[in-house]
Amino acid sequence: MGICISVVSSEIHEADDCHHENVVFLAENIASLGIQGLGSLYTKQGSKGLNQDAAILYQDYGIEGGAFCGVFDGHGKNGHLVSNMVRNRLPSLLLNQKNALEKIRTPADDKSFQHQVAKTDIKSIPNKDFLNWQEACIGAFKVLDKEIMLQENLDCSTSGTTAVVVVRQGEDLVIANLGDSRAVLGTMTENGIKAVQLTTDLKPGLPNEAERIRNCNGRVLALKGEPHIQRVWLPHEDSPGLAMSRAFGDFLLKNHGIIAVPDVFHHHLTPDDQFIVLATDGVWDVLNNNQVASIVMEAESEQEAAKAVVEAATASWKKKFPSPKVDDCTVVCLFFHKKQKPS
Repeated sequence: MGICISVVSSEIHEADDCHHENVVFLAENIASLGIQGLGSLYTKQGSKGLNQDAAILYQDYGIEGGAFCGVFDGHGKNGHLVSNMVRNRLPSLLLNQKNALEKIRTPADDKSFQHQVAKTDIKSIPNKDFLNWQEACIGAFKVLDKEIMLQENLDCSTSGTTAVVVVRQGEDLVIANLGDSRAVLGTMTENGIKAVQLTTDLKPGLPNEAERIRNCNGRVLALKGEPHIQRVWLPHEDSPGLAMSRAFGDFLLKNHGIIAVPDVFHHHLTPDDQFIVLATDGVWDVLNNNQVASIVMEAESEQEAAKAVVEAATASWKKKFPSPKVDDCTVVCLFFHKKQKPS
């Protein structure tokens, strides 16, 4: 059982879902701390040593009934420090950026948006509020990356973290992704639960990512022993070999195509949408999207869902890899409806 801090009361609360100091549950409404609403988060250390993952589930974020959830997969010597810093700093920084943008929005901006709506299929464009969220995400990620760079006594030349975050505001989701953690939506069909991947794993092997890196004189090559894993290298040195194309930190490669600019997406919830799962690659390396969606759907309760996925991933690591090789596994589940108990 871990320690969670309420941002309202500044008191320390123990919460059943916080099984590790790497995961934090926050709520604007102290009453939410008792029930933890419709979500859960869980992490389990792998066999590589220190758990460098971090996660957050922040309820009543922005508005009543809103939410901010995220997972962050650190790497390198100081990856655990970077992932925790991003986890702790990003929610407030993002909301501040969003609020500042709303204050400077002009009537001309609204007219421009209305003109766009008038000549476009309304179903194909997001809520106009998304444009502010999109800009706020890009701005917040940029500011936070600079803050990390300016940290004294924290060498992040070859350390960094991924980030995949989801903000819920009413029936709208804003998804921001940096690196190879992943967000998957669980939606109900007549054939049962279906997984819909909302993000792209941003790895160096993707053509657009590789092109950007090579245009900045970075090299994209796989090691002989790992031909399926493309890595990013300096122009004239066989280092550091980063296995993702975007990240916070990793400043040695920031002039060679590694960026901290997230992909930002919008999704309007439908009555069929049941939940969203965020997880680090330790989960997706051994379980596919539909397997994870099924595990979440079959979990006994919302509070048990994240743990069920992590435990299944850990078991799958041990089956697929005979050596004691298990990656850190971290999951956040956010439900949009109360789970129906089996009759």
